[in-house]
Amino acid sequence: MRRYVITGGAGFIGSQLIRTLFRQNPFVEIINIDSFDNFYERSIKEKNTEGFHLHPNYTLIRKDLSQVKVDELLHMVTKPVDAIIHLAAKAGVRPSIQNPVLYQQHNITGLQNMLDFARIKKIPQFVFASSSSVYGINNNYPWKENEQLMPVSPYAMTKLSGEALGHVYSNLYNIRFIALRLFTVYGPSQRPDLAIHKFTKSIVQGQPIQMYGDGNSSRDYTYVDDIVNGIIAAAHYNQSSFEIFNLGNNYSISLNKLIETIEEVAGEKARVLRFSDQPGDVPKTAADISKAGRLLGYAPKMDLKYGIEKFYQWFCQHKELLLDKQTA
Repeated sequence: MRRYVITGGAGFIGSQLIRTLFRQNPFVEIINIDSFDNFYERSIKEKNTEGFHLHPNYTLIRKDLSQVKVDELLHMVTKPVDAIIHLAAKAGVRPSIQNPVLYQQHNITGLQNMLDFARIKKIPQFVFASSSSVYGINNNYPWKENEQLMPVSPYAMTKLSGEALGHVYSNLYNIRFIALRLFTVYGPSQRPDLAIHKFTKSIVQGQPIQMYGDGNSSRDYTYVDDIVNGIIAAAHYNQSSFEIFNLGNNYSISLNKLIETIEEVAGEKARVLRFSDQPGDVPKTAADISKAGRLLGYAPKMDLKYGIEKFYQWFCQHKELLLDKQTA
């Protein structure tokens, strides 16, 4: 039986990861550490984890990792652990510009506490959710893991700091540390602050979409199931003590094309309000995933339109929860 500690398991990616692990192996044991913070509606996270408590091998620990004492975690997690999958973080580029200290507290201190927990408990494997935002503005597309990194937001800085902190612990304490640079994840349960969710909600409610820039900026949109498969592969990787992998979809889609695709799936035309570019945003992201393919067997499969159709079906099923109360 493998036993995982998953942080942020009530969130978008974390809940999908837990569901997949239980589906693949009902005997796996999962300890989910999540604070259910108020970055978005707690009811969405409750929906994400609905039914998990019925599984005999699931444990939920409601703790803020930036505040928790390592001794508390050691007291609550007494059995051996095969791997930590650390997804918990304060998310969002633009909010991090408004409150950079808060992001440092959550994203760096929280990781520090989990690494100390791993060190004392002698947990051999640590998987860290980094971000494509660490590349910053870099025109050398597609981005390889050995690119020069120039983050342009406090959020991106915290993720880059997390990679460096992991390297320190890997070197000093023999913890295998795997950093995964995730590229714009979407799919059912996507966070409400992300573009596909926001745009879909606006179209369904008959409200205008807010577009920053001219629509030619582009992102490497990656379906959540593909990301989850990459995370699970990373949790089993054992060929070196420290690695960084891009997990993307290997092609970039413009914002204009994304909106057209959502319009096609929803069967409605969007009204677009255009604004100037936002500080901290980058014009394009594009992942070179050859390293992850070679060492993890990572091979994303989801087509963008079909992935958005899957998201739209989920959105329509949960309208009452997701739409503003006055329009639900």
